[in-house]
Amino acid sequence: MGNLILKKLATIVRSSGLRAFPLKDTLKNYSYAKAKSDAKAAVNVALLDFPQAMAYALIAGLPVQIGIYCSALSSITGPMLASSRFVMLGPTNATAVMLLSAFLTLGYDQQQAVAALPLLLLMVSAFMILGALCKVASIVQYVSRAVVTGYITAAACLILVNQLKTVCGLNIPRAGTFLESLVIVAKSIHLSESNSLLVAGITLAIYLPLKRFGKALPTVAVTLILISLVTEFLLKPAGISAPMLSGISFDSWPLSMPSAVLSDIPLLANTAMAIAFLSLLESASIAKTLAAQAGDRIDLNQQMLSMGVANAAGAFGSGMSVSGSLTRSVLNFNSGAKTAVSSIFSGLLLLCGLIFLGPKIAYIPKPALAALVMTVGVSLISKEHIRLFLKTTKSDASVFIVTFFSGLVLSLDTAIYIGTAASIVLFVRKAARPQLKEIAFDQKGQLVDKQLTPVEERRPSIAIVHVEGDMFFASCDMLLQQMRNLVEHPEMRIIILRTRNAHHLDGTAAMAIRDLMRFARSRDRDLIVSGAHEDVERVFRNSGLIDELGEANFHRWHPNQPNISTRNALKRAQEILGKESADITIYASEKKS
Repeated sequence: MGNLILKKLATIVRSSGLRAFPLKDTLKNYSYAKAKSDAKAAVNVALLDFPQAMAYALIAGLPVQIGIYCSALSSITGPMLASSRFVMLGPTNATAVMLLSAFLTLGYDQQQAVAALPLLLLMVSAFMILGALCKVASIVQYVSRAVVTGYITAAACLILVNQLKTVCGLNIPRAGTFLESLVIVAKSIHLSESNSLLVAGITLAIYLPLKRFGKALPTVAVTLILISLVTEFLLKPAGISAPMLSGISFDSWPLSMPSAVLSDIPLLANTAMAIAFLSLLESASIAKTLAAQAGDRIDLNQQMLSMGVANAAGAFGSGMSVSGSLTRSVLNFNSGAKTAVSSIFSGLLLLCGLIFLGPKIAYIPKPALAALVMTVGVSLISKEHIRLFLKTTKSDASVFIVTFFSGLVLSLDTAIYIGTAASIVLFVRKAARPQLKEIAFDQKGQLVDKQLTPVEERRPSIAIVHVEGDMFFASCDMLLQQMRNLVEHPEMRIIILRTRNAHHLDGTAAMAIRDLMRFARSRDRDLIVSGAHEDVERVFRNSGLIDELGEANFHRWHPNQPNISTRNALKRAQEILGKESADITIYASEKKS
């Protein structure tokens, strides 16, 4: 029965254009040389991943072992379906702080959060797998990077204020937003424990020089080892103590089972969708960057599928939310990884680390790990990126400011939605303002833009209109209205709509083109389409436009002869006019920024 279900799932995946097990192609040509390179990269990544995973769990307000479980599981399962050979899956700052914000907003304590995690991860997995099958990954191109920067900056602020209470040894209630947390911490800061502050201070005194002068070392791991030794052999004998983490035993790794409590589903659905969307944004940026450097091709929907499966593994393996990690992925790339098998090696090394080092975690002071997490939070605030988005365009500045301040006063899942909505609204606003420009030759023989000639002046008999860019519900009405104005000129007889560079046609665009065609023919004019690529032809055929337009008036683009469709369209125009010569004017659509 299980095999039958797996075969059915594999068939569904393949029918969507995705691959059911792309790693098999890598394994067919796998060699000792590749394995050696992958193993070397895996060692470097695992040394960073082990302490980093604990830090991310701490950021999310979860037991530190959950971060390690997550990293190990996702590192092993992710490459089975991944498109990128470099992206390392696991917990990240962005998704960890999203979990923290969500659980704080819902009022969950740590025990309730751990109990709710399996169901939440299963919902995240469902959203990501469904999105991959429906090929929605292309939506990321409409979301400005200003959204991610605004979110990360707000998330960094929440990380700092939440870890400050551990650094100061404060036992205070938790709050759902940065602003509320800041007020609570500010009111209680005078109750700080000196021992906790001392441990945190010594940790930073060790870490900061290491980070500056020991860049080749796994600085976080080395710092935790050194502060553990200082605490055990210097501070404790002197009577200075601080809260400690709990040790982890590999034997006690629990399997988790999502509990289908119907009342929890609507509470967690918003967070699950926000995490899935944020993970897509984060991983897409990393995957595209590394693929461009390596000369690889990347399928974001395939990558989304791999994250969905990794989240499902975490749902049953006591993990947390999964995304692509920038630091670990770049380290994997720079360490010379050849294939995605390096991620599997890294996951296996994490399991070994859990077996041999898990009990030793009990020697790590909580304020020490919290202090290191605060340094991570500070590093997330990129002055360069903030300055860029604030100064480049008003749209970028607006999106950043809206996302950032939403993240400070509201839950982070709400902030990511608000920022994305602002980004898309501003994109649609730009895309919805195309202008037709007449292209002509000046006295020096160079092509120049001219304003449209007034209605009362003589118009040419044939107009070639180049449609550039997006032609969907927001932009097509204004563009086609300007073309209707062309139709109304007394001398205009034929409009050739050149669609070679038109993208994202939808049903609204099809209806607008039909209305234009009928309007033209009602005035003894005609419409011809040239340069139609596959997407344009599919919309025209599915909507019935080709039948109404007529095959003679529909000319497809040929990659080997890019101008032949326009030539054939001009011949067809001459046939309709019944003469071999005619005045021709070229127009190009232009968007206002």
